[in-house]
Amino acid sequence: MVKRSETPARLDDAARAGWLYYVAGRTQDEIAAAMGISRQSAQRLVSLAVAERLIKVRLDHPIAACLELGSQLRRKFGLKHVEVVPSDPTSSSTTVGIAEAAAAEIERWLKRAEPIVLAIGTGRTLKAAVDQLPAIECPNHRIVSLTGNIAPDGSAAYYNVIFSMADAVKARHYPMPLPVLVTSAEERELLHGQQLVRSTLNMSAQADVTFVGIGELGIDGPLCVDGFLEKDEMMELMRGGAVGEICGWIFDVDGRLIDNPINERVASAPIPSRDASMVIGLAKGKRKFKAIRAAVVGHQINALITDEETAEFLLRN
Repeated sequence: MVKRSETPARLDDAARAGWLYYVAGRTQDEIAAAMGISRQSAQRLVSLAVAERLIKVRLDHPIAACLELGSQLRRKFGLKHVEVVPSDPTSSSTTVGIAEAAAAEIERWLKRAEPIVLAIGTGRTLKAAVDQLPAIECPNHRIVSLTGNIAPDGSAAYYNVIFSMADAVKARHYPMPLPVLVTSAEERELLHGQQLVRSTLNMSAQADVTFVGIGELGIDGPLCVDGFLEKDEMMELMRGGAVGEICGWIFDVDGRLIDNPINERVASAPIPSRDASMVIGLAKGKRKFKAIRAAVVGHQINALITDEETAEFLLRN
């Protein structure tokens, strides 16, 4: 083990600079500007991160500020698990940092010796996380999709991640052979009554751990951009108080599923019980602030992977 003679604050700065350089892909000039230091200082901090073995493939030094934010979030909202990653103030990405952290958490669960059921949602953040996974052999585990894999035009849904996982993870995979949204509550009942679908729904309810993205609403939100809802449907939802969605399930500012015909058309499996499953939400960014807060307050999730900026917002509100 390397002897670390540097102060914790100095190592925190080195870890932050290392994260910005190796994970966020920033140049040393950009790091200097973001941290308010000279380029030479930024260069030395990145070098220190390497010398102290803080940098491997992933950041190997928990930043004290992130740990404290995570601890405060757990206490405030009664969450089972929180991981807070550094914020990159110059980036508009909604996945950088949390995708890597989520990949590490997924990997930890998949390396457990006892058989587990891992349920997974869909979306850009989860796809970015799955793309970070190494090859893993875990034939005793089962991985089940909460959401359908069929896009509105009948093609395979691009951000459904169950098939991407199958490329890297050697386990038993169970896709949901449905669209995300169907045309009516009656059609959903008919499809959910099929034996193949019913067995997938039953398995998802038994999940030991669940990973889901948290989507914001709006005409630029994923449900509209990916073609699942029309703009007028989205605007009606928002006028009715909807602020976010998980696996297509739409909720209000208090995290309650809204009483609306669109929720009656959601073909996704229900989010697994927060009493029996660790349901980990992955999200960050100003556009998602309201949706993330609602999901936490309403206990749609009981664990969270996010960034500093989002954590600070949640603690203020």
